[in-house]
Amino acid sequence: MERLLERLATAKRALETLEELMFLTNPSQIEKDASLQRFEYTFEAVWKTAKLFLFEIEGLDEGSPKSVIRACHRIGILSKEETIRALQMADDRNLTVHTYNEPLSLAIYERIKGHAPLLRHWLELMESTADQP
Repeated sequence: MERLLERLATAKRALETLEELMFLTNPSQIEKDASLQRFEYTFEAVWKTAKLFLFEIEGLDEGSPKSVIRACHRIGILSKEETIRALQMADDRNLTVHTYNEPLSLAIYERIKGHAPLLRHWLELMESTADQP
């Protein structure tokens, strides 16, 4: 459980770095690029935390981001709508890592504003469940 609590704290710190850049007025291209990078590592931290959560709390051993997201839906951590949005978030993360296309990057940057609150909600739900005896 200690490892899970450490991962939750690390993921929350990563998310805070992303949230710092979310609502800048007139962000420069560098700030947009930084937001994309912060989104990538925050998503990684959150899904890997969820993977550990599923293993330690639920006894489930899921291997990929999308299987972790679906498992979080099955156990009630994510609603159906949140699951659909989280799966889109996983797709966005994959596109930012494997492709650079300026119009696509701009579209993903705009979607990050919706992804950040979902990442926060996901972490808070795991944290509240992990805190229960």
